[in-house]
Amino acid sequence: MARHIYSCPLRWSDMDAFGHVNNAVFLSYLEEARIDFMFRLAPADGPSFKGGSVVARHEIDYLRPLVHRYEPVTIETWVTRVGTASTTVSYEVKDADATYVRASTVVVPIDLETGRPRRLTAEERELLEQYRDEAPESSEPSEGAVAA
Repeated sequence: MARHIYSCPLRWSDMDAFGHVNNAVFLSYLEEARIDFMFRLAPADGPSFKGGSVVARHEIDYLRPLVHRYEPVTIETWVTRVGTASTTVSYEVKDADATYVRASTVVVPIDLETGRPRRLTAEERELLEQYRDEAPESSEPSEGAVAA
């Protein structure tokens, strides 16, 4: 099982009035990890992943609050489904002591000229399959967990 590892710094402005990272900020963290994953998976000079993509769906389980600190969190990213015209990317936001978020995103490639969805190429599917693993187990939030 191959997973992409992204080290995500926390910003002071990521916190909300309750003193932990705001739930909406996690979407930005996931985007940063996903973009880093996709660009490292297929370099810009390669034939794959030309054009753009759109997010069709996000699903997030907030497991415990994450408070600001100077050490980054680790975001593990991998693929849980490869379809003909979409793929599902899963994530765990964690450190050595805890998992804060488990999430998944359905990504649809688009043709930038037409603005319409397109099918994944055979080469794109092959690259994505190298990072394929099972979806994370669904978890109930830990006692005392607070989602902003």
